[in-house]
Amino acid sequence: MGHADMPMNNPNSDYAGDIDAQQAWDMLAADPKAQLIDVRTAAEWTYVGLPDLASLGREIHAIEWQSFPSGEINPDFARVTAEQMKLAGADTNTPLLFLCRSGARSKAAAVVMTRAGFGKAFNVAGGFEGNLDGEGHRGNVNGWKASGLPWRQG
Repeated sequence: MGHADMPMNNPNSDYAGDIDAQQAWDMLAADPKAQLIDVRTAAEWTYVGLPDLASLGREIHAIEWQSFPSGEINPDFARVTAEQMKLAGADTNTPLLFLCRSGARSKAAAVVMTRAGFGKAFNVAGGFEGNLDGEGHRGNVNGWKASGLPWRQG
């Protein structure tokens, strides 16, 4: 046990662990090889928006985890993600930061990519829009938008 890269709270985790949006931004800013992968649907990217990494001189990877409206999991997700990571200069030790709406799909994606050999696959807990607030709205409690990080409309 006891790998330095494993989160302290769950040493038997199936992925590198959960980080919040600000930690994800800081990791991207500090490590030019770190990659942000948004696993939401094309409709979400278009109508809700995407993180904007332009100020870091970087691009986000948009790879659907599930298709809309069927909800079918993308059978090519691991292969396509691995190919895009290789093209971006990432390897199996590069931090991969997975983002979805609120953290469920991205956690599943991080687990799959860990199984595919990527040892630093993180889930961005809170995702892009975050959890629902008391009035049933997203974007106010946690996540990329609520953290005030750069984003753009698709």
